[in-house]
Amino acid sequence: MVTALSDTLAKARAEGRAALVGYLPAGFPTLAGGIDALTAMVDGGVDVVEVGLPYSDPMLDGPTIQDAVDVALRGGATPRDVLTTVEAVAATGTPTLVMSYYNPIDHIGPARFAADLAAAGGAGVILPDLPPEESGDWLAAADPLGLDSVFLVAPSSSDERIALTTSVCRGFVYAASLMGVTGVRGAVSGAARGLVARTRVATGLPVCVGLGVSTAEQATEVAGYADGVIVGSAFVRELLDAASPADGAAAVHALAGELAAGVRRGAGERAGTAQ
Repeated sequence: MVTALSDTLAKARAEGRAALVGYLPAGFPTLAGGIDALTAMVDGGVDVVEVGLPYSDPMLDGPTIQDAVDVALRGGATPRDVLTTVEAVAATGTPTLVMSYYNPIDHIGPARFAADLAAAGGAGVILPDLPPEESGDWLAAADPLGLDSVFLVAPSSSDERIALTTSVCRGFVYAASLMGVTGVRGAVSGAARGLVARTRVATGLPVCVGLGVSTAEQATEVAGYADGVIVGSAFVRELLDAASPADGAAAVHALAGELAAGVRRGAGERAGTAQ
């Protein structure tokens, strides 16, 4: 099935480059401020958006995103705010996914959450903590609505585990570049390239790399071998450090432009490798 997400990733591949995927949690710094920031990211060059569902017990998120989520939760952010954010960003024509731990979705009910997300124009969900063996209820709700479901593989994943995980993925496979939590790092884990290669053996889906990518140089490096470059903490940091929401939106716009240029330079490295 061709979805908005798969179509966008295919277009990027046809251009010989990786896609740029940007993340922010909903309700951060405020509901309206978050929508403005995500729209600014799209305007700056982000191809695909992840909207985080603020959650009190994050497993994958490092201190930077935890700080942002804390701001959102203290501001009263709700799952309805997530859908409001998705609707606003999706209206730009950009594939917009929700990144959520599964407990809130299970609490709401997979069928109801999937229906509400589809009605809001959402493209799908990234589920970092839902084991593929337990994904049946979610996939039964999401697949008929054309929602993509993205699961994670990690450097510790065996080839058998990668095959199982990718068998339930829709849209793309999220390759976590390292064993750890999100956050800005000085260098991208050397395990990422090998993980992408092992994942390509198991699936024809695009493989996008996240965790630890924060600069244009790192985006260029990852875009040389992956189908997508996922950036979260670096965008969050720009908003945390900004003097005002307007300054934050301007900062994430500028960073998106730098990262978008980075993935396009990666296209040159990809072409060079292919020769």
